[in-house]
Amino acid sequence: MSSKSVISIEGLSKSYIIGHQAQRGDGLRHVMEGAFRAPAAWLRQARAKRLMREEFWALRDVSLEIEQGEVVGIVGRNGAGKSTLLKILSRITDPTHGRIRIRGRVASLLEVGTGFHPELTGRENIFLNGAILGMSQIEIRQKFDEIVAFSEVEKFLDTPVKRYSSGMYVRLAFAVAAHLEPEILIIDEVLAVGDAGFQRKCLGKLGAVSKEGRTVLMVSHNMTSIAQLCNETIWIESGHVQMRGLSKDVISKYLTSGSHLDGQVAWKNGTANPGVDELKLFSVAIQSAAGETATVLDIQKEFTIELRYEVTKRLPHCRVGFTLTNVEGIHLFQAYDSDEEISPGPREPGRFVSRCVVPGNLLSPGRYLLSVNIGMVNVKNLVRLDNILIFDIEDTGSAGSIYSRGRMGVIRPKLKWQTNGKAWSGAGDKELAQPAEA
Repeated sequence: MSSKSVISIEGLSKSYIIGHQAQRGDGLRHVMEGAFRAPAAWLRQARAKRLMREEFWALRDVSLEIEQGEVVGIVGRNGAGKSTLLKILSRITDPTHGRIRIRGRVASLLEVGTGFHPELTGRENIFLNGAILGMSQIEIRQKFDEIVAFSEVEKFLDTPVKRYSSGMYVRLAFAVAAHLEPEILIIDEVLAVGDAGFQRKCLGKLGAVSKEGRTVLMVSHNMTSIAQLCNETIWIESGHVQMRGLSKDVISKYLTSGSHLDGQVAWKNGTANPGVDELKLFSVAIQSAAGETATVLDIQKEFTIELRYEVTKRLPHCRVGFTLTNVEGIHLFQAYDSDEEISPGPREPGRFVSRCVVPGNLLSPGRYLLSVNIGMVNVKNLVRLDNILIFDIEDTGSAGSIYSRGRMGVIRPKLKWQTNGKAWSGAGDKELAQPAEA
């Protein structure tokens, strides 16, 4: 462990045993009867069940060094091992193999409910958390007013937290974790529970915490937050560290991994979310202005997003749409067929093709990701495919392109301008700058 490191992880691995659910009737009485009546058969069955148990490695041979003052993001798909890593660092669970050394006090904000006693009031939990972090009563009281003001739950401070909503819980938990001055702050996706205003408030506080020289580890599916807050990001895939580096580089690699590069993806038997039998998606394609499947598109010309799907049961209402994201994780926009003035209405069983035309001179040159979402609003999500296709927008010498290098913004619309040579008149003349004297 180097002198600058506050977290050192060497060969960390964590395994879980996945067993099969016991069949109905496998209670104690049933097991004992089987053992006495046919001991040989019972032994064979027990041995078979043991052999059917599966060992699952949530983390495998992870080694990392985190230095003091670093703000590090952790990204990865669901089940990749991100939360398992944070739970081990927070001493909630033990590793199977490997060694961890931590220098400094750790405050964790993981699942909603972690670290608070449900029967205690908000006030009592503030002092309990401070005591766990090794702070004195005087130190906690010095921070108390700041915590209450930030959390905005003063009205419910003397109410047991078991009666708090999930949003109130997160407000107070984050305020406690961020203000009691731990050397290391570990945060999982739990901030997604709060409203948009509070999320912005939390991100601002995390930025301030990092400037104070404290170390922050942050798991999030919000790539924009990771890119804004974290200088470095770690990508975990199937329990292994896939990549570590500058956030913009890691996010780009992570988002584009598994995406299709040929402009089209198709499923022979259709695809849908688990448990969905009302609709099957058969293909998604990006088509150029000439109607050809393409991955490189002319900035000046429109292109089309095409979705082919089959409805197998009558849908009272349904919307089909997509999201465009850049490789930095910034969502550009979402579009749905329900945006039309005339609603598509109910979908009867049959095969459908939905097309959306994206105008030319809209997106800046660069690489983009397409995600698909089909569902019945507030009822059921039928298909969700994140970052399923990649395409590039290229500048082919559009008007003004000679001056466009380095132009900022994720979009580059071609807007109408009007300039004439008429002299200003009236009040505007007073605002004209006088020529400098020689």
